[in-house]
Amino acid sequence: MTAPTGSAVLARSRPLRAPEANRSNALPAGAWWLWALGLATAASRTTNPLLLGLLVGVAGYVVAARRTDAPWARSYGAFIRIGLFVVGVRLVFSVFLGSPIPGTHTVFTLPEVPLPDWAKGVRIGGRVTAEQLVFALYDGAKLATLLICVGAANSLANPARLLKSLPGALYEAGVAVVVAMTFAPNMVADVMRLRTARRLRGRPTGGVKAVLQIGLPVLEGALERSVAVAASMDARGYGRTAQVPPAVRHTTNVLTLGGLLGVCAGTYGLLAAQGAVYGLPLLIAGLVAAAAGLRLGGARSVRTRYRPDRWGARAWLVAGSGVAVAVAMIWAGNVDEAALHPGVVPLIAPVLPLWPAASVLIGLLPAVVAPVPPSAGAPRSKEIQ
Repeated sequence: MTAPTGSAVLARSRPLRAPEANRSNALPAGAWWLWALGLATAASRTTNPLLLGLLVGVAGYVVAARRTDAPWARSYGAFIRIGLFVVGVRLVFSVFLGSPIPGTHTVFTLPEVPLPDWAKGVRIGGRVTAEQLVFALYDGAKLATLLICVGAANSLANPARLLKSLPGALYEAGVAVVVAMTFAPNMVADVMRLRTARRLRGRPTGGVKAVLQIGLPVLEGALERSVAVAASMDARGYGRTAQVPPAVRHTTNVLTLGGLLGVCAGTYGLLAAQGAVYGLPLLIAGLVAAAAGLRLGGARSVRTRYRPDRWGARAWLVAGSGVAVAVAMIWAGNVDEAALHPGVVPLIAPVLPLWPAASVLIGLLPAVVAPVPPSAGAPRSKEIQ
C-alpha cells in the first residue's frame, strides 16, 4: 500500500477549494449567462441606487476573480463606460426635455422654447428640479446596471463554448452572433499590437496619418481571418442539412415562433409589476414550446459535437445563484415595494433594505465555486480554447 502524495493530502484537506480551470472542468457558457441574467432581472425590479450599486459590485467582483486574459474577457470595462454614458444621456434628456415628475426644489432654470398648441405636454428647457434629476438618475442607473450585468456575462463566458452549447436549430445564427461578438475584441487586440510595434520602431502612434497606416493592416488581418474561417467551415461541411418532411418543418416553425412570443410576453410580465400574475405561466409555456420547436428543428442539423460541455455541480451552483437573486428580488418587490423604489416626491434619501441586500450577496457564489482561471504566466496547454 503506497502512501498518499503531498498533493493528494492537500486536495483532501481542502475539498471545497475551487480547482484550476481546464478543458474538462470549465463552466459552460450557459451557466455564466444564467447567472448574469439573474442579476439583470434583479436590477430591473428596483430603482434603489444602493441595491443597484451592490449588484454592480457583485458582478464586478466575480468578473475580477474569474475572468481570463482572453481578448473577449476585456469587454467589462467597455460596458461600464457605456453604462455611465447611458446615465449621462438620461440626465441630459431630463434637463432639456423636462420630466413628468413634479418638484418644489428648483436647481436652475433654462430658457424655455415656445412650442405650438399641438405639442402640449412637451417642453424644451424651463425649470429643472432636484426631484426630476434624482428620478432620472435612478432610472438611468437601472438601465446601466442591466448593461453591466450583460457585460459580465460577455467577459466570463467563452463565445466558442457558447456556440458549441447552442441547439442544432440555432447553430447557423449562433455562428453569426459569435463572429460579431469576437470581431471587435480581436480588432482592438490587433490595433494595440500594431501600435506597440510602431512605438518600438520609433514611429508616431497618434494623428490621422498613424491611424491610416494602422487601419490598413488591421482590415487586412480581419479579412484574412474571415477567409480562413470560411475555408475551415467549408472543409468541415458547414451548412449541410438533412431532409425532413414538410409537416415537421411547419410544426417546428409554429412551435418556435409561438414559444418565443410566449417567452417575450412572460418575461415582460415578470419585469412589469402589473403582469406578475400571468408572467410566470406564459414564460413556462413559451419555454416548453420553444424547446420542442428547437428539438424538432435540430433534426435538420447533421453536425456532431466534440467533447460537449457537461453541467456539473459547480455549474448548477453558479446558474442557481443568479436565479436565486432574481427570485428573491421579485419576492421582495411583492412584499415591500417601497423599499425597492425609493420616493422622489417628497425627496428622501434611499435606505438599503436588509433582506434584498442579503439576497444580492448570493450572487458572489461564483467567485468561490467556479474554477480559478490560469495565471497569466502559466502554460496555456490546459486552458480553455
